[in-house]
Amino acid sequence: MRLHTYFRSSASYRVRIALNLKGLAYTSVPVHLLRDGGQQHADSFSSLNPARLVPVLEDGAATITQSLAIIEYLEEQYPSPSLLPADAPSRARVRSLALSIACDIHPLSNLRVLRYLGSAFELTDAQRDSWSRHWIGTGFEALERQLAGSAHTGTYSHGETPSLADCCLVPQIANARRVHLPLEGYPTLLRIHDNCLRLPAFAAAAPAAQPDAE
Repeated sequence: MRLHTYFRSSASYRVRIALNLKGLAYTSVPVHLLRDGGQQHADSFSSLNPARLVPVLEDGAATITQSLAIIEYLEEQYPSPSLLPADAPSRARVRSLALSIACDIHPLSNLRVLRYLGSAFELTDAQRDSWSRHWIGTGFEALERQLAGSAHTGTYSHGETPSLADCCLVPQIANARRVHLPLEGYPTLLRIHDNCLRLPAFAAAAPAAQPDAE
């Protein structure tokens, strides 16, 4: 199993967490998104993923793109331990939490969006960070209310077992810290985040622990 990844990519970070939680061995294949004009644009990588985005998982004959699709593939192919609850309403809740991060929050501060804001509108680094803080904060406010107000929230985003939702939450908080978003207003998110980082699977997936970390 090979994971094409970039240490700072939150989408790659999600998949690394999932692989670790499932105890699956894999080879990390670094793709530096800034070096050499962006190694994701090389023919060797774009042939794997024409969208030129990480992560990409190769598992035997299967090549899968998109972090949530990869994690769902792992869930189906390697079902134990599960990253989704047993009953349909709970699975829907976990997916809803994950999608609110992966679809609503993360894309607005993705690297290619921020680079476009700089090139097309001449935004400075400080202005792009302000953009990211606004949209991450907007998403976190809703997520905090959703998690704090639910009896289903436990040690982790859903109950006492880490799930797909936590695979998404922890990397997004890392993104928030990178742009200096104050997090005191999101105590439930921080509590879940800290609980996750006590687990070796999360700690080993962190950006600083990756072979391509700078």
